[in-house]
Amino acid sequence: MSTHPVEVGGPTRQRLIDVAIELFKQHSVAGTSLQMISDELGLTKSAIYHHFRTRDELLTAVMEPLIGEVGALVVAAEKHRGPRARADHLLQGYAALAAANRELIPLFTGDPSVAALLQARPDWAAVVERQMMLLAAVEPGLGGQVKATLVMSGIASAAGVDYGDVDEATLRDQLLAAGRRTLGLRVR
Repeated sequence: MSTHPVEVGGPTRQRLIDVAIELFKQHSVAGTSLQMISDELGLTKSAIYHHFRTRDELLTAVMEPLIGEVGALVVAAEKHRGPRARADHLLQGYAALAAANRELIPLFTGDPSVAALLQARPDWAAVVERQMMLLAAVEPGLGGQVKATLVMSGIASAAGVDYGDVDEATLRDQLLAAGRRTLGLRVR
């Protein structure tokens, strides 16, 4: 049975999102049904439908805040002069975001349902493309594209590993240093 208490007065939208994230991590997005979420919370599916009609609507609610943060990082990075400064600024922000969201970030790179949703949302796909272009610009050509992909997927994957009692700041610093080495940026 559920290990998640239901709030007095009924579940909130955020509680549904939190439980969905836990189930997405355990079973993937495609492997998680709205019925599983309602069972975990001890609710009927109609209670879930009050907030989210489909799993894609729920996934959108999970992803939207992070995509917004990545978009803000991209905009801030684009204001810097030169490809190295832009890439480093973006890398600092992405490493911090990944370290702060270490259980959620890996979902964005490893789940086919997330990739499909990104493709269905041109505005989100554009954010990811701009992010990759900023990192790849450090080394024009295929080599830069490969390194940018390694950095983005590597940070996302590495952030999701259980390192025991490693704190957020230490993880952020290690992710940033690894990203800088991969892109050929100065490690500070």
